[in-house]
Amino acid sequence: MDANTILEVQRVRHLFGGLVAVDDVSFRVYVNQCLSLIGPNGAGKTTLLNVIAGVLSPAAGQVLMEGKSLNGQPAHERARLGIGRTFQQALVFKDMSVLENVMVGCHLQGQTRLIDAALRLPRTRREEEDVYLEALRFLNFVGLGTKAEQMAANLPFGQQRLLAIARALASKPRVLLLDEPAAGLNRIEKSALVDLIRRLSDMSITTILVEHDMEVVMQLAEWIVVLDHGKRLAQGTPDDVRRNPAVIEAYLGTEVE
Repeated sequence: MDANTILEVQRVRHLFGGLVAVDDVSFRVYVNQCLSLIGPNGAGKTTLLNVIAGVLSPAAGQVLMEGKSLNGQPAHERARLGIGRTFQQALVFKDMSVLENVMVGCHLQGQTRLIDAALRLPRTRREEEDVYLEALRFLNFVGLGTKAEQMAANLPFGQQRLLAIARALASKPRVLLLDEPAAGLNRIEKSALVDLIRRLSDMSITTILVEHDMEVVMQLAEWIVVLDHGKRLAQGTPDDVRRNPAVIEAYLGTEVE
């Protein structure tokens, strides 16, 4: 494996009953790269993210991180190894404050044991202070620092999406899986989202982006993998993909300007 490869999907196959959702898909993701998975509804994009995240186990093939197979590793272990995730729905904890939502993500990297927390040992208090400050840092990064004490349920939809990203960042991912982050956003919110995702490379975070908004994809992706009926139809740079006749016929319809 290339030393610059952080994650590799090798001939992954996944079935739901007799339905083949992902069929023999392979690709590599390089350090600090933004790779986008595109394709029609039902193409297998979210299923593939779930296999990478450890929510689903492949029927065949494997996912490797820095050359080591993740097969058999559950989702929470992959999170500790540095794979973060957002979902198509924001899935924020609406009965918690904005800050508390992000603190949940920080605790994934915490060292405090249950007995330490029960005894309120000094190291536990120090860690709680660190978690508080880290959570504020990630809220400021996504532009929600002034909303820290508000209830998450009171945030507009677009800000709930940003909150979900902040919570994912708080787990200190090296690879962040973003599942349709621009869905439901207006043009101004999409512009802010594009700027935010671009800044992730400054934090040494690699991103795998599933997105239907081709304008967002073409602004962000350095490499695109096109799925159709579970199979890899094409891959390449944005220019390669937008001019690929098979991709145009199956998905884009016309060239993306």
